[in-house]
Amino acid sequence: MKYKDSPTLEDVARAANVSTATISRAINEPDKVASETQDRISKIIEKLGYTPNFGGRALASNRSNTVGAVIPTMANAMFASGLQVFQEVLSEASINLLVASSGYNTQTELDQIKSLVGNGADGLLLIGSTRPAETTRFLELRKIPYVIAWCYQKDSSRYFAGFDNTRAATNLTNEVLNMGHRKIAMIAGHATNNDRSSNRINGVKQRIKTYGEGAELISTLETDYTLDSGGDAFEVIMKANKKPTAIICGNDVLAAGAITRANQLGIKIPAHVSITGFDDISLAKIVSPALTTVRVPQLEMGKAAATLLLKLLNNEKPHSTELPTEIIHRESLAPPQ
Repeated sequence: MKYKDSPTLEDVARAANVSTATISRAINEPDKVASETQDRISKIIEKLGYTPNFGGRALASNRSNTVGAVIPTMANAMFASGLQVFQEVLSEASINLLVASSGYNTQTELDQIKSLVGNGADGLLLIGSTRPAETTRFLELRKIPYVIAWCYQKDSSRYFAGFDNTRAATNLTNEVLNMGHRKIAMIAGHATNNDRSSNRINGVKQRIKTYGEGAELISTLETDYTLDSGGDAFEVIMKANKKPTAIICGNDVLAAGAITRANQLGIKIPAHVSITGFDDISLAKIVSPALTTVRVPQLEMGKAAATLLLKLLNNEKPHSTELPTEIIHRESLAPPQ
């Protein structure tokens, strides 16, 4: 389905006013093509959104039965469970999965998308809704079916299998406030080009602003999603003159890093300061004290994303799926002392 209107080698050759053999040489052996011709061909390839079709894709069905997924990282478990179910559902439909990671870098994501498409991916799973116009344009030019997970947008022409990050963060903040906390800090992932992080920050800010009763977000630190970064941010917050009674973290890895550093510094959680996370990965249960967090529906999200993508590949018009989150109460959150 996706090759019907996709730019072909012949389209590029016609636009560049050269033979298809010259286009092939420009792609595979650029040193054998005059630099002026090479530059012209490169610009046309970029303009048309053309990607070479590798791997024997000239089958009658024009389908490779392969789907690609680009996730931000493989360094922690936040995407693992959902991706596993995503693969299992695809496997039942005899479709293979290729996985790549972007390292939260938008150019790397685009490069991985182009590589997956060039190697025959019939559709894509992407994480998050914010990406540069160049990436969106490429997807539109290639007419690649794709589903966006780990977030949800109402009334969008795109297809989502995810949850409302702003609402989830608002609900968690409300629990912290209702517990009696008024001086709150946040450790978040970098918000630039990361709608999940920015929406969670906005959810925290909005709820504190509307709550009243002296509630205040005294600091927000954005950092990398690592244990050490969470610990470093925690130490900065607790060394400031104005200290919080609760710290809301943008994910469980940051929260676990903060708790680990607190234990090293002799700061008792939650007696001295409460800490919350987001995702409810396995780490949330084994860190001490166990972490109060937002449970993200990873399994349901993986299944919904695969179901949506399969429908798109079969030329059906599915509806986006919004899934609920749940607050899991454990020992890291308690009333301020």
